[in-house]
Amino acid sequence: MSSAEPQTKKTKMASSLEQLKQLTTIVADTGDFEAMKTYKPTDATTNPSLILSAAGMEQYQHLIDKAIKHGQKAGATPDEKVSEAADMLFVLFGCEILKLVPGRVSTEIDARLSFNKEASVAKALKLIALYEEQGIKRDRVLIKLASTWEGIQAASVLEKEHNIHCNLTLLFSFAQAVACAEAGVTLISPFVGRILDWYVANGEQKTFEPEQDPGVISVTKIYNYYKKFGYGTVVMGASFRNVGEIMALAGCDLLTISPKLLGDLEKSSAPVKRYLDADRAKADASLEKIQMDEATFRWMLNEDQMATDKLSDGIRKFAADGRKLETMLRGLLQAAE
Repeated sequence: MSSAEPQTKKTKMASSLEQLKQLTTIVADTGDFEAMKTYKPTDATTNPSLILSAAGMEQYQHLIDKAIKHGQKAGATPDEKVSEAADMLFVLFGCEILKLVPGRVSTEIDARLSFNKEASVAKALKLIALYEEQGIKRDRVLIKLASTWEGIQAASVLEKEHNIHCNLTLLFSFAQAVACAEAGVTLISPFVGRILDWYVANGEQKTFEPEQDPGVISVTKIYNYYKKFGYGTVVMGASFRNVGEIMALAGCDLLTISPKLLGDLEKSSAPVKRYLDADRAKADASLEKIQMDEATFRWMLNEDQMATDKLSDGIRKFAADGRKLETMLRGLLQAAE
């Protein structure tokens, strides 16, 4: 046996982001096109808060101008003009994003429609029609709805009757996840970081190791339940507070990550190991199937104080940012007259 040292050749270690991409589809949680060019995600998600932030940047002014012109033409009253401009702005941002990502973009339904199934369906059909007018096929768009009972039922109609794929957001509880799977929605976005925020604010414990993080535990249980019982709905972990939460969900179907945390993962070469595994989930004897109907959903959600608090808080915040965006568009429409 030779005592000679083996020849070593310095090879660049794959970044944590590159390793994670081998296990999980990475989605950019941003409206910033430059971040998408840098991190090359498969999909991208937007919401009113992200669009509001991006709309203040000079490089996106041409999209605002185009949305204003559409609002002037398509709306009869001042309120209609604002609504038409807002819809077009979401679609124009989505179209630009789709030039940068190979997959899909998520476009959000107005949070103020979260308790109105019929109005949510109508708004989704309108947004898809606007996308199709821009030459974008519906299979590249996910319609994002809040995971209220009404939002989930709207998604069921859109999926089954219109072949429109949906992303159910503001999801904080097991009950919401089960109802989404039963409704046959394409994708859910359980919010990891916001679950952690609630426990830190309302409990004695202020720090958690990633595997004990309540948001990580919630998403892991949902993922395992879906895989064990063969649901087609995919899980996209969202709203991360740190890299540890992301690493502890390696193997999840998708993870949507902010540019800052994508940057942290790009700079790190820490090894990434698979935590979520479909085959392991199928063998999990601790999971039992739940029969879900509206009464069960409302009771289970009501019993979960964290989920009840965070769902209502999330809807209020998205609605507030939607109103801010409309105020901005209203001022621009008035100035353009």
